[in-house]
Amino acid sequence: MADPVIRFVPDRQAYIRAHAWLAALGMALAMALLWMMGNPYVWTGAPAGLAAIVLRGWYMSSEELSAVWELRDGALRGPVQTIPLPQIETVRTLGSAVQVITRTGDKYLIKFQADPVATKAAIEGALT
Repeated sequence: MADPVIRFVPDRQAYIRAHAWLAALGMALAMALLWMMGNPYVWTGAPAGLAAIVLRGWYMSSEELSAVWELRDGALRGPVQTIPLPQIETVRTLGSAVQVITRTGDKYLIKFQADPVATKAAIEGALT
């Protein structure tokens, strides 16, 4: 019997949450930049930062939310690449993403996971 296929599908709520944090950071940075430049309209940085991240999030959503990874046939298979399990050296969580580092130093992100700890555990479980 073949090994079961484990799929790591991006989570829309994790995507929105990550972009909300980016928007907050973008708003603060835009306002700080305007303040450092001596602009009397510092408040305009907030809507500018928010608009930039909202536009980016909307534009990239279809691509980011379609990037499904699978753990099957002794490999971790991403949208473009296949990583044989023996080549995986390190697996760690980074926010809502899981970073996979190969023995050759290549790094891959499995982004926007609803439960990145469970994703990490599934990959590490396949390594044993």
